[in-house]
Amino acid sequence: MSSSIPSTQHAVVVKEVGGPEVLEYHTDVAIPALKEGQVLVKNTVSGVNFVDTYYRSGFYKSEKPEILGREGAGVIVALGPKTAPYNFAVGDRVLWLGISGYAQYSTPDAAKVMKLPSGVSEEDAGACALPGLTALTIVEESYKVQAGEWVLVHAAAGGVGVLLTQILKRLGAKIIATAGGPEKVALVKSLGADHVIDYRSPKGQDWVAQVKSITGGHGVDVVYDSVAKDTWEGSLESVRRKGTIVWFGNASGPVPPLTLHRIAIKCVKIVRPTLFGYIETREELEYYTAKLFDLLTAKDKLKLFIHKVYPLEDVGQAHIDLTSRKTTGKLLLKP
Repeated sequence: MSSSIPSTQHAVVVKEVGGPEVLEYHTDVAIPALKEGQVLVKNTVSGVNFVDTYYRSGFYKSEKPEILGREGAGVIVALGPKTAPYNFAVGDRVLWLGISGYAQYSTPDAAKVMKLPSGVSEEDAGACALPGLTALTIVEESYKVQAGEWVLVHAAAGGVGVLLTQILKRLGAKIIATAGGPEKVALVKSLGADHVIDYRSPKGQDWVAQVKSITGGHGVDVVYDSVAKDTWEGSLESVRRKGTIVWFGNASGPVPPLTLHRIAIKCVKIVRPTLFGYIETREELEYYTAKLFDLLTAKDKLKLFIHKVYPLEDVGQAHIDLTSRKTTGKLLLKP
């Protein structure tokens, strides 16, 4: 390792499953040695996502101790063996997907690292990498949205929701969105949603009835649901006969076990995607990141929303804020 790169770093280590209190901030964590096919990135920002809370709490299983964080953006400071095919150089600005993002330095596989165009800042990349790629893949592969179709988007003011709403609008979909509180409702309307239901309001608590009324009793063609436990029954009621529900998150907890009979009644299709299943190959990653970069550099580019950039040592508060449903857009860490 170059003498200009320190041997230790600031990082957040999780030694056991639990609440935000298990996120331990340390200033003397060893920087991992580069393995074959890896690059060393000095992170400018690291993303905080709901999936991190799943690994922290034990809802998703992973080996402990570990450093959470599935994405980051920064600058390459060293190259490992056998990374030449990717044409990276020290000094390249990149976004990466992988593990151990809650740290000053990360060692992602070069195959999951992408150079940033000149018009995209590291902070912007951090604000939309996982959520932007998630939105792009689910509207193309989980359910390919066509112009004029009715779409229901839950948590439309969240990290994925604000980008998904804009992308669906560009596709010509008719969007019904749910959000909590007047401020979030106003934001989602400004992004192009045709109807926004405040599920916290007295009227909005029966959002299923509103969806049916808006669609003339027809129901929506597709539901994009990252909330799960609190919305699954309503999503099943809101979708049309032969419609599709895409469950891509568990913000309120997992969907209870479903019987085949429950979805057979209306011939409903259920899709449960993961982003990494859609970008497993280098070609798939390049395809979707190219689409994302085009949206970030277009004349009518995507609007990005960063709720807050937290110092690394405040990661516990970031997790508390994220799970409280009081945030809008993306949460970032500044290592």
